[in-house]
Amino acid sequence: MKRAKAAGLAGVACAMLTLGTTAPATAATGTDRPEFGEVQKALTELAASSKIVGAIGAVYVDGKRVAQGTGGTRLLDDKGGKIPPSARYRIGSQTKLMTGTVILQLVKEKKLALDDKLSDLLPIVVEQDLVKLADQITLQQLLQHTSGIPNLPAADVFDMTYHTPLEMVKQTSDLKRTGEPGSQFTYSNTNYFLLGLILERYTKHTVSAEFERRLFDKLDMDRTYLPTEPPGGIKGPHGHGYYPDKDGKLRDVDRQNMSHGYAAAGVISTTEDLSAFHRALVKNELLPKELTQVLLGRLLPKEQAAKSAAKPAANGRICDGQGGYFSVTGGGPGGKSITYNTADGRVQFALSTTLGASNLDPDLDPLMEKAAEAVLCPSK
Repeated sequence: MKRAKAAGLAGVACAMLTLGTTAPATAATGTDRPEFGEVQKALTELAASSKIVGAIGAVYVDGKRVAQGTGGTRLLDDKGGKIPPSARYRIGSQTKLMTGTVILQLVKEKKLALDDKLSDLLPIVVEQDLVKLADQITLQQLLQHTSGIPNLPAADVFDMTYHTPLEMVKQTSDLKRTGEPGSQFTYSNTNYFLLGLILERYTKHTVSAEFERRLFDKLDMDRTYLPTEPPGGIKGPHGHGYYPDKDGKLRDVDRQNMSHGYAAAGVISTTEDLSAFHRALVKNELLPKELTQVLLGRLLPKEQAAKSAAKPAANGRICDGQGGYFSVTGGGPGGKSITYNTADGRVQFALSTTLGASNLDPDLDPLMEKAAEAVLCPSK
């Protein structure tokens, strides 16, 4: 289906947490456009790690790609050739920003309110005793990971048995809560499974269909989609990720049980499409500024942050002495992704890696951050 381009995103063409030099976020056009470090060099060095099979990344300024690169190979052991820089990849928990955006669009439309209680929004969780204190948990607490609802238990990476979103939530019903509603931030994928169910109840459409209508069509994200059932494959040539089995042997996890993704981590995209989404969100083109802050306030510089903002995914800041970038990450078996943004939304660096190690390996984040700094703040 051909999608209409969103206003102001004419430079967006068509890829789940390229290279250049950095400059202040306000200097992004003409002679003031930031210079970037060498993308290809940074990705080649990143993929030199035995824990990285392949890496792709691209830098966008005001919606136009200014640099891209690819490192490593499509398959393990230097096989399969290079990953196309425009390849699709799993964006992991960056999906949460999309779910949160659609929920907050429903708030804007007055179909929902931030102080609505979970027990009213999803009566079934009370009827089936799936979520404790559901009558105290608000929509905003779900968005901002302050509900106290425990995270989904670790899944068997190699089990392809499909579970409905409600069945996934049920897996947490007997787990200990992480705190009283609103008392503290505790990251939980369960929050976003519940938000997906709320979205579907109030729109009468699937999460995938609402993403298409409200986000992907609007932003001309022609190569982005949300698979919801196994095997959830990635369309077109792309990098394959690997995960160690119980004997430590790396196994290809290109095909995955998408019941573990859904509204929390299921989207497949490209560097260009994902950058278009981030740019539109940060520039308040998808939500009014006060609602954008509900999602992004923890990520933006302090002077721009709401006091009780969300933390939709693990994040960090780099290049603060040279303009500054905040990041939103996503990950899962076989891959990790990061998108870096300037606070004004004009510059993005989208980076994806396929792995030859567990995605929980503590060495991965520093490796990817080092590559990002080589691109965005090489003088550091």
